[in-house]
Amino acid sequence: MPRQVLLICDELPGAMLARDILRDAGPGIFEVEWVRRCADGIARLAGDESRARDGRADIEAVVVDLALPDTSGIDTFDQVFRAAPQIPILVLCAAHIEEIAKSAVKGGAQDFLLKERLDSYSLPKAVNVMIERAVNAEALFEQRERAQVTLNSIGDAVISTDVDGRVTFLNPVAERLTGWSAGEAGGRALEDVFRIVDAADRAVVPNPMALAIRQDATVSLTPNCVLIRRDGQEFAIEDSVAPIHDRKGRVTGAVMVFHDVTEARAQSLRMSYQAQHDSLTNLSNRMLMNEQLTQAVALAHRNRHKMAVLFLDIDRFKYINDSLGHDIGDRLLQSVAQRLLQCVRNSDTVSRHGGDEFVILLTQVAHAQDAAVCAEKILRRLSAPYCIDGHELHVTVSIGIATNPEDGVDAKDLLKNADLAMYHAKKHGRNNYQFFQADMNARAVARRSLEHELRHALENREFVLLFQPTINLATRAVTGAEALIRWRHPERGLLLPEQFLPFAEECGYIVPIGRWVLRNACRQAKLWQDTCLPPMHLAVNVSALELRDKDFVSGVRAILAATGLEPNGLVLELTETVLVRDTESTAQVLKALKGLGVQLALDDFGTGFSSLSHLQRFPIDALKIDQSFLWNLTTGSDDASIVGAVIGMADSLRMRVVAEGVETAQQLAVLQEQSCPEAQGYYFSRPLSAEDLTGFLWRAQWKQSA
Repeated sequence: MPRQVLLICDELPGAMLARDILRDAGPGIFEVEWVRRCADGIARLAGDESRARDGRADIEAVVVDLALPDTSGIDTFDQVFRAAPQIPILVLCAAHIEEIAKSAVKGGAQDFLLKERLDSYSLPKAVNVMIERAVNAEALFEQRERAQVTLNSIGDAVISTDVDGRVTFLNPVAERLTGWSAGEAGGRALEDVFRIVDAADRAVVPNPMALAIRQDATVSLTPNCVLIRRDGQEFAIEDSVAPIHDRKGRVTGAVMVFHDVTEARAQSLRMSYQAQHDSLTNLSNRMLMNEQLTQAVALAHRNRHKMAVLFLDIDRFKYINDSLGHDIGDRLLQSVAQRLLQCVRNSDTVSRHGGDEFVILLTQVAHAQDAAVCAEKILRRLSAPYCIDGHELHVTVSIGIATNPEDGVDAKDLLKNADLAMYHAKKHGRNNYQFFQADMNARAVARRSLEHELRHALENREFVLLFQPTINLATRAVTGAEALIRWRHPERGLLLPEQFLPFAEECGYIVPIGRWVLRNACRQAKLWQDTCLPPMHLAVNVSALELRDKDFVSGVRAILAATGLEPNGLVLELTETVLVRDTESTAQVLKALKGLGVQLALDDFGTGFSSLSHLQRFPIDALKIDQSFLWNLTTGSDDASIVGAVIGMADSLRMRVVAEGVETAQQLAVLQEQSCPEAQGYYFSRPLSAEDLTGFLWRAQWKQSA
């Protein structure tokens, strides 16, 4: 037969939802009677004569909303409970009166549910469970009065004792968890059967049943308890203990309901660990490091000792991610993390601060130099090659060091100042460490100001282009020009590229700036072509970041189409470092550029690490000999021989050669002796505006024709 449920609820949508959920729980499971007032519900429970005439079965469960027209809150429950204390009651309530619902549970309700969270699973289950409990409670009450409270926890372990603390009952779950059968345990002291200790200090936990009997009140185990089974196996448990009363209300014993929370507690510990540790490297994360650093600062202050913070950043890590993929990058970070742990003491802490940044807390150092010793050890250890999926990777790190109390008296200042020192290390060539210095804060402010100004420089049209001609040394004809950017800063005047381009690369502005240079240079080159000047190449410098940009090739194609410049009139100048990093992807990009018809030149040749194999592999059209080789060209050094060798090699590879930085007639004479075909430098012309270069070109053409 369907189980009869009385629903007392005035709120129409909520009542209909609850009724429909119970009716739809399954065929023949529940039959619901619905009334809207507390008085009507009490009248129904009182068993008026109409119930018998209608042939309706007795009510087996009550679902009551605490908010009714004729009563509300705990008073609603009290009235229903007094009317039918033997019928299980489920309380419905809004979230803001949840505490009142909990009071109702303490007063005799079986459970409560929030009206906002009613669903087809929780409501039928709660009603069904409390009906089952009531049915079983009635049967077991007749068999053993002392075990009545245990019936409220079907499926949990149950132990009961007499008033002297001797075991009178164990259910099967309790037998399994304690390792004692009910027959063996009967009559024994609870401490023999139920052995519990504190998980932290292993101290024996006092008998909770004795406390429940003594206080005549429900009590719970202290948190973090461990049950030691008869065979020594341990379980994390949680329990509730209540006194047992006879019909006259006298305490005759106690009953304990407990359950195994080993997995739940382990899961909680795992979640806590995950919240405080980096999932990739298992190092402390930023949150845990901040806590540990705060504690370390307080301890250092109390004990009057020094401590240090090292802020590390992997140099050019983005390049590895972009070229080899994030999987290789992640595994590299894991390897770096393991090496860092090998470089510090057990008392120190290594954390991943985010991305490719790590923070090391040296909890106690005698002198600041101790932190430098650790930094040097890290630099050496991390510089060894990493072999990942057949790739041999070489990485370096930049390290900033801040010490307490000199560089900060709290965790926030120490981290900030170590971070500033790390950026200072990057500016000093990377792969080094730097201590924080007071003036770094001023430089950081200037850096933020420059970033803000650089962001708006394009919008405000503050960039200008100058052009330096390239000369054929045999004919003195102009063969090309190199476009050079300048920043006409509104306050600082004309800035050279080295004063802002490195910062633009760090901040990510180099790509839009590079596109502006390329677009305007191509537009000017087209104007020169249209004025009937002799054909010449226009060279534009391209950074590694621009070349790696996924839209670079399509951007060059679009600019050539928009300006109308013939592709073979454009020379893109690259540095040697571009060739030695991620050769596969670089080769693909350079091949695509050659497919457009543009020319490629290797700038500052001789200062990097490119080899003959690189020159043969990549479609390079020209080599530009770095100006550093020209400084000692006339002093009898080996530089003249090196320049001659480069010219000979380029000739055999059918590449053009341009010598950069020619400033004297003596340098020019040596270059001519070495048969250098082209050169540029202040000896011929300083960088000129487009208008001035136009005049320079006309004058050069007139001299050639004369």
